[in-house]
Amino acid sequence: MKTVGLVVEYNPLHNGHRYHYEAAKEATGADACVIVMSGNFLQRGEPALVSKWARAEMALRLGVDLVIELPVPYATATAELFALGAVSIMDRLGVVDAVCFGSESGDIEWMRPLARVLADEPPAFAEALREGLSEGLPYPSAYARAAGHYMQAAGYGTVPIDQPNNILGLNYLIALERLGSRMEAATIKRQKAEYHQETITDARIASATALRKLLFEDRAPLGELASYVPKTTLDVLKQEFAAGYGPMSWDAFRQPLFHRLLTMSPAELAGYHEVEEGIEHRIMQAVKSASSVQEIIAMAKTKRFTWNRLQRMLLSVLLDLTKSKMQAFDLKSGAPYARVLGFSDRGRELLHLAKTKSTIPLYTNVRDGLHPMLDVDIRANAVYRLAQPQTGDRPFTEEYRSRPLTSASVSAASDN
Repeated sequence: MKTVGLVVEYNPLHNGHRYHYEAAKEATGADACVIVMSGNFLQRGEPALVSKWARAEMALRLGVDLVIELPVPYATATAELFALGAVSIMDRLGVVDAVCFGSESGDIEWMRPLARVLADEPPAFAEALREGLSEGLPYPSAYARAAGHYMQAAGYGTVPIDQPNNILGLNYLIALERLGSRMEAATIKRQKAEYHQETITDARIASATALRKLLFEDRAPLGELASYVPKTTLDVLKQEFAAGYGPMSWDAFRQPLFHRLLTMSPAELAGYHEVEEGIEHRIMQAVKSASSVQEIIAMAKTKRFTWNRLQRMLLSVLLDLTKSKMQAFDLKSGAPYARVLGFSDRGRELLHLAKTKSTIPLYTNVRDGLHPMLDVDIRANAVYRLAQPQTGDRPFTEEYRSRPLTSASVSAASDN
């Protein structure tokens, strides 16, 4: 049984994701699919539209065989650590044969030599990166420029590294190099909608960004997503929204975040992950007059400190992720465990196989004390749940009693 691994957020799972899933299996000849999926907080530093359990259900209904949660410190990190965390889980499970990612270029060959070079962070590249940052460029732009200049100087010519999925794909390859992984790599060209595209220009394919904009800014009814997401995704979204569990945004976390910010000093704020170079003063000044999380970000934003980076800073505050806590995790060594969110019958077989091959623990049931990073996941998910209405059968302590979803349980729920 050949298995392909995908790194996803599914916020929400849409037709482009379905294409990626189907094309990845075809391109790699895979019989099974494992995904590593961000939990309730995402790489842009924002809460997920619906919970990780709802998105895991979307994935299982799509046909995914095994859903693994990407720990919060990786899921909300820069592209480099986000990629390393996800790829390291796949590699250490011992059952994933290939990693397949979407990219704007649809070509992996230019990435391979660049990844081999950048995996060791050569001094000339590091210096070019520092130069870009000193000019006030945001990290992704400085990184792309430094990598492009380095490869041109090394005789590789121009490389298309200035697009988000290309950069992320490159980081997947860098992670494979650093891990010395046996897994193969493949890429699928992104179709019809760019990563950040907010407008819808196709009858069937739209970016997750555009779909969230429809819901939050355009106040469109959920039914307007029907053309752009699988029916199973729409069913899950309807189920979640009807129960009051979504859509989730920063608005739901306004009060706890403002409380934390208003009870700390700039020096205390500077102790949180990613807060640096005096940005704490701009944030604290913004808090005094802002009425929403979005207004804090808009007031504090600079050329160097982008919207997404500021979101990640504020998320660190919300989840109490200080610099000292994050340093203790030694994130560059890779993920230390795999938390299972769901599996199909074939996924059950993969889990049995992984128990004999995995070099990290596999957790299907959780409790405090299994690993300090897992403790952060549990608390972060409780914070997310606490921001939802306290109705129905989902208390904010549900993380302690939740068990992985199965294809059978998902099918039974959909039939009721």
